[in-house]
Amino acid sequence: MIENHLLMRSVIRSALDEDLGPGDITTDALIDSEITGWAVLLTREELVLAGLPVFEAVFLEINPRMVFERYFQDGDVVPAGTRVCSITGSLSHILKAERTALNFLQRMSGIATLTKQYVEKASPYKAMILDTRKTVPGIRLFDKYAVRTGGGRNHRFGLFDGVLIKDNHIVAAGSISRSIQLARKGVPHTIKIEVEVEDIAGVEEALQAGADVILLDNMSPEQMTRAVQLVSGRVMIEASGGITLDTVTDVAKCGVDMISVGGLTHSPRAADFSLEIISKNSEIPPGSM
Repeated sequence: MIENHLLMRSVIRSALDEDLGPGDITTDALIDSEITGWAVLLTREELVLAGLPVFEAVFLEINPRMVFERYFQDGDVVPAGTRVCSITGSLSHILKAERTALNFLQRMSGIATLTKQYVEKASPYKAMILDTRKTVPGIRLFDKYAVRTGGGRNHRFGLFDGVLIKDNHIVAAGSISRSIQLARKGVPHTIKIEVEVEDIAGVEEALQAGADVILLDNMSPEQMTRAVQLVSGRVMIEASGGITLDTVTDVAKCGVDMISVGGLTHSPRAADFSLEIISKNSEIPPGSM
């Protein structure tokens, strides 16, 4: 569920303004706004559905009298060639909202589908799959919702809700130990302090300095296994850096608690949907719903 409805509507409104501008000159020239019809959303591949409420909200932003019937819910695995939902209402408004609605749904379902693949690869082990801040500016709310829908977990939403001391912070502060010391003084005691390290010496320094979470950046499986042994459960360990579907199982085997994957949101493949108009200005055929 997307909790922030005001932000969701603001993002949708911005996307529609970008696409429509002063109006859809093609649709306005061809179709009277009073003509009604029925359209269905179809999958062209098996996928994890994510973003159906956003998809619907795009149409309702243009015309709040649109009527929807859902056949699936977010989180469902939907087979190829399946009807996901139907839309009844003004044909011109359906056409005006179509591309923006599909853009959101295709991206979000693509993220959820990819996330589920990572989660399944790591499932024999304890590692959770996390996203990152590598999202499309302006739609992070949707990207991170899609990760949750696919079975992953959200890392911090932004710079404001979690401490993650990275390499450039360490350079600027002077050392790992100094960075952690400054963070302890500067943030509330309820916030965990995570620090990124690049080698076993960094793991040892972070442990001694009192880090709550240690992020292993671009380490080999051998180094990660050694780090897990060294930490011995005293703090949580996150693995990150170029992890793919081909390598995530090997990383999970090392015993890390979390695996963060930027690729979930910075380069997902869009899921394949189509929206098809079935009838216009007539009764919906019996048994079609």
